[in-house]
Amino acid sequence: MIVRFGFVAMSMILENASPSRTMTFASLSKLNDREAGIRKMERIAEENLRSTLRIMKHANAHDIHMYRFSSKLIPLATHEDLLDWDPFPVLRPAMKEIGDYAKKTRMRTSFHPDHFCVFSTNRPEVLMKSERDLDYHIRILEAMELPETVKCNIHMGGAYGDKKLSGERFIEQFGALSDRYKHRVTLENDDKTFDVRETLTAAEAVGLPMVLDIHHHAVNSGDVTMDELSQGLWPRIAQTWSLEEQRLGLEEGGLPPKIHASSPKSLSDPRGHAEFLEPEPLVQFLRSVASTTPRLDCMLEAKSKDAALLKLMEDLKEMAAQGAGIRILDGGTVEIAP
Repeated sequence: MIVRFGFVAMSMILENASPSRTMTFASLSKLNDREAGIRKMERIAEENLRSTLRIMKHANAHDIHMYRFSSKLIPLATHEDLLDWDPFPVLRPAMKEIGDYAKKTRMRTSFHPDHFCVFSTNRPEVLMKSERDLDYHIRILEAMELPETVKCNIHMGGAYGDKKLSGERFIEQFGALSDRYKHRVTLENDDKTFDVRETLTAAEAVGLPMVLDIHHHAVNSGDVTMDELSQGLWPRIAQTWSLEEQRLGLEEGGLPPKIHASSPKSLSDPRGHAEFLEPEPLVQFLRSVASTTPRLDCMLEAKSKDAALLKLMEDLKEMAAQGAGIRILDGGTVEIAP
């Protein structure tokens, strides 16, 4: 099985390359000239986009073929008091440059809207904000001219006192969205509420590919054992990606299943993410699905970002030298034997 690794948003190696510079609404409100404030936010966004391209070039130089964009590229982009502001005409050239680079290098990119994007909500105003937030992310991908293989990953949301009802509400409310939304989304199991089985059921119901987070599963497994995950549920998860490949007219393997991986921060904070990855649990899972999965992409959610990825690759090189059934293919890719 060929496994590619990626990292999230920030680089811990590059200096002065934050893609998430921002400006608070309080700071904007203090300015006498609102238009000047908006121009300042657009300049900040342009800096964030330049940093994003710089990080992607850094990743490509290290043979890293996956990258998740920051959701904070545009300051205050979805703020209720700024809905009349459209930054896209100014930012579109920089966004297209990023999209062109991603396509040229065949880098797999994505977004992960934050936890406020919840389609299981029982509040109409929260549902409206969730749609607005998802629309913001999709508009960026459209401005980048990236295809529908590039996704926005979301969680189902909260239980609101009745998890079964909330799960049904997610299916109903997300299912009511237009294809413009549906074709840009993947669904991930979370660390507190909806476990792998529940998330997979919802993903199958609304026709979304499912992203498996193995750290979330470790702290919110429901009644699913690791054996059942790899032998019973994983084939169904992989099938959600196969169906999306078919919808997009791609060859088999054109859109590999994606998983998330991280290690617990501590015994007292098992849900928190550690700075680096423990390689053994990750490799154990990868081996368990290797015989049925030709290709798989793994987004690392360690706090040390690209530094954690490079450290993981060093650890995997050591394991490979010890005969662990691992072959290093490049700076961000390995082959795992079952």
